[in-house]
Amino acid sequence: MNKSHFDFGKQNSRLSRREAIRRALLAASGLALAEHISFRAFAAAPASAAPAKAVIQIWMWGGPPHVDIFDPKPEAGYDYCGPLKAPIETNVSGIRIGELMPLLAKQADKYSIIRSMTHNNFAHETASYLVQTGRQPGGRLVFPCVGAVVSLARGYDAGYKGLIPPYVVLTEPQGRFDEAGFLGSRYKPFATGGNPAQTPFAVEGVIAPGITDQRQKSRRELLHHLDALAQAVPDDPQIAANTQAENTAYDMILGDGAKVFDLSQEKSDLRDRYGRTKFGQSCLVARRLVEKGIPYVTINYGGWDTHKENFQTMRRQLPEMDKGMGTLLQDLSDRGLLSSTIVWWGGEFGRTPKVQWEAPWNGGRNHWGKVFSAVLAGGGFKGGQIVGASDAKGEEVKDRPVYPVDLIGSIYAQLGIPATTKLPNPEGLPTFVMPQPADEIKSAGLLKEIMSV
Repeated sequence: MNKSHFDFGKQNSRLSRREAIRRALLAASGLALAEHISFRAFAAAPASAAPAKAVIQIWMWGGPPHVDIFDPKPEAGYDYCGPLKAPIETNVSGIRIGELMPLLAKQADKYSIIRSMTHNNFAHETASYLVQTGRQPGGRLVFPCVGAVVSLARGYDAGYKGLIPPYVVLTEPQGRFDEAGFLGSRYKPFATGGNPAQTPFAVEGVIAPGITDQRQKSRRELLHHLDALAQAVPDDPQIAANTQAENTAYDMILGDGAKVFDLSQEKSDLRDRYGRTKFGQSCLVARRLVEKGIPYVTINYGGWDTHKENFQTMRRQLPEMDKGMGTLLQDLSDRGLLSSTIVWWGGEFGRTPKVQWEAPWNGGRNHWGKVFSAVLAGGGFKGGQIVGASDAKGEEVKDRPVYPVDLIGSIYAQLGIPATTKLPNPEGLPTFVMPQPADEIKSAGLLKEIMSV
């Protein structure tokens, strides 16, 4: 792949404080930037009948080992399952998952496992692009990821009025793979930075490190005291618009925009249930965001590139994942949000089913794109189902291949985003939300077996 297609640089991978506030001002004032194409026609796609209103994407950055998590293979023997040889039964008869996830085992009726994801790509960069966009890497255009498309379809141009940008990443951006591609910077994610397990959660663009709320208020009061022009002509339309924009910016910093990130408002026992870890508390923040109407939230959960000592990592991270994700599903369900919120779990590929015991890997697993797993819950997707199957050793697809474009297309369908809707193409070429037959992208069809519509 041509590196220039993707290497946008760190300065573009996250929103600065200034950019976050600028977006809030745009939302309040309705100003149109000359640099942006009008996407009104796209955003007008009807969504009233769609079951899903939001997506929480748990991106398992690095590639999670499918045979240790949602596709256990104890019968394959020690060279494949290693010490994790005792998968546990779930609350759905016939479904077993990895032994380190007892909470998720109690939630299996809420999610479906896809055990036949495939794309045969073994490189982090190109596989991530493929799974996040549904497109083959290396073309003349850089396509937007799912979050950017949802931000376009359900964001500002569709009447979104929230203070927080419609596409949020907790906490670090994945860089060029969760970006807006040719849609432009307006549809890039707002990456929070910080750590929600810490107090305060220092959200970039909202919480200024070392500056208290009282100091922010004092600064604002001083600004008003020195603003002689606004005092002289308070009824001037331009000054009135600037005042409205200022009020919106401060509401983002000191008002409702900041409150959604304040986990001190949650009960301590609920925070404990999520786990007082960066991932667990990110799951809680994600729930709060969709509760406030944010249409797309990604949790970038790193640490799954287990070339070395895979099983040590699993024993450390899977219980953390189990608490966060298991509690998220239950919490969304208890609040009546799961029916309208898609939870999508997965990474760019799986790991080699056969363990690499030799040094220097010492029980590691390499990249594996021939078959891997994904999970879908809520937003009209049925729970308690298994889609597809891998073979006896988890090395190949045995039944019902599912390509990235099939999963992504199914998510768009549940959100009410038509596959044939045109995307604004900077070169004026006919470009659609989903690949068309002429694009020759491998597909086995939407996941209709688990879709309610």
